[in-house]
Amino acid sequence: MSWASNAIALLEADANRSADTHLHVFPLPPQWGIDLYLKDESVHPTGSLKHRLARSLVLYGLVNGRIHENTTLVEASSGSTAVSEAYFARMLGLDFITVVPRSTSPEKIELIEFYGGRCHFVDRAPEMYGEAERLASECGGHYLDQFTYAERATDWRGNNNIAESVFNQLERERHPIPEWIVVGAGTGGTSATFGRYVRYRQHPTRVAVVDPEGSAFYGGWSTGAADYTTGMPSRIEGIGRPRVEPSFVPGVIDEMLQIPDAASVAAIRLLKERTLHWAGGSTGTNLVGAFQLIARMRAEGRTGSVVTLICDGGARYAGTYYSDDWVAERGWDLAPHRARLDRFLATGVWDTTEP
Repeated sequence: MSWASNAIALLEADANRSADTHLHVFPLPPQWGIDLYLKDESVHPTGSLKHRLARSLVLYGLVNGRIHENTTLVEASSGSTAVSEAYFARMLGLDFITVVPRSTSPEKIELIEFYGGRCHFVDRAPEMYGEAERLASECGGHYLDQFTYAERATDWRGNNNIAESVFNQLERERHPIPEWIVVGAGTGGTSATFGRYVRYRQHPTRVAVVDPEGSAFYGGWSTGAADYTTGMPSRIEGIGRPRVEPSFVPGVIDEMLQIPDAASVAAIRLLKERTLHWAGGSTGTNLVGAFQLIARMRAEGRTGSVVTLICDGGARYAGTYYSDDWVAERGWDLAPHRARLDRFLATGVWDTTEP
């Protein structure tokens, strides 16, 4: 118990050091009467929104008696969650193994290993879940299982979760209760936290989830099928899944929007040019969705505020989303999407014509 108490104290100290992240204002024409805010999760110690999730998952394992002094932590992730979990495992002096596809980029593997994690490779992404369970069972470890526990590991009532943080930071703004919160879904934990929090606090705020091409979340939400699958990996890292994950809670979501991948990439390049904030692709997906909802508010003659997230920093994507050669190899034409974004910022109208 003394080891677990010390471990919890270390996690709480980390939370206190990085208790809040900045809420930036995206420049919109003031005459619109609409304010767009970007919650910058890239400033966490491990550089992404997943820092919050990883801390919550480890804390959840500790308070449930599943993580002990010599427990090996196991995950199925090749992305930012694994990077953050490796960070916390090292903080607690625990071994960390994440199951990743062989196609995982060297940059991501290097980040995981930088924090002391070890990568275990599988040939196909769908094999990750079963292999992680097997490894945890074999070594007597704990499978953190972000896709199952994300929605329950975070205290949605408060405790400085991301939703409470946003509403506290908006208290002195001219529209302190946002009309919309716009987020993507990777596990579904973030949308569940926001959706539950606004209902618990009885706010009229609506929650919109933006989904990239090929992801199963939109189909699962629109059809009500919890077992909806596409079998396609997402090209926007951190969000989108080939299946509806257990942590996805459709009942707390008010609207979902499907966003073209090329539009997401065009949006982060626009963001960098107009604000100097350098973000990953999922932030672009958020931004495109936020623009569409703001255009709708404008058409309805409504004012208010909209909040979305900067999910992670852009430096780790310098060779992908910010590389013209890499984008061209994927057959993405960013120009028509960029033109639509620019027209929106000039007119407040969202062009629904297909690029």
